[in-house]
Amino acid sequence: METNEAVKILENGGIGVLPTDTLYGLVGRASSREAVERIYRVRKRSPDKPQIVLISSVNDLKLFGIDPKSKEAALAGNYWPGKVSVILPCDNPELEYLHRGTKSIAFRVPDMPELVELLKKTGPLVAPSANHEGELPSLTIDEAKKYFGNDVDFYRDDGLIESEPSTILKIEGNKTIIVREGAVKVNLF
Repeated sequence: METNEAVKILENGGIGVLPTDTLYGLVGRASSREAVERIYRVRKRSPDKPQIVLISSVNDLKLFGIDPKSKEAALAGNYWPGKVSVILPCDNPELEYLHRGTKSIAFRVPDMPELVELLKKTGPLVAPSANHEGELPSLTIDEAKKYFGNDVDFYRDDGLIESEPSTILKIEGNKTIIVREGAVKVNLF
């Protein structure tokens, strides 16, 4: 699948599976409520759990009403690009379909130049791992196809991906909390 084809599909509200710097992700545009809801259905994800949003740079936080110069965003930027997702406050009621009532969203700038270029063309993408909730993440496209079959609009194969999911941190004011240990071991002391 060529990048331009994937961009067109995503711009038209489609969803697909592609490699990230951690695992294969099931992706759709964060600005498309329909694509986000479709990912919840296809992935069989609990509707009250927010999904990680991939962004091309800290400046993309503006799209979510988050000041990229805020101290929380500055702390998050210390981990980007990289395999660390950071939960930031986002109480915009228009984005409830993303934050699912939690008034926060996990963001990540991937350490994968090709994916960042795609994000610059499509805008931010929701990108949970390519599996049904509670199941093992797909390490290959064949595994992703077993989960999703024809329920997604495209697959982009990058061979075997052996990584842990991203580490998830939550930043509240000056305090940083490890929510999930993953690909990056973070020492907060």
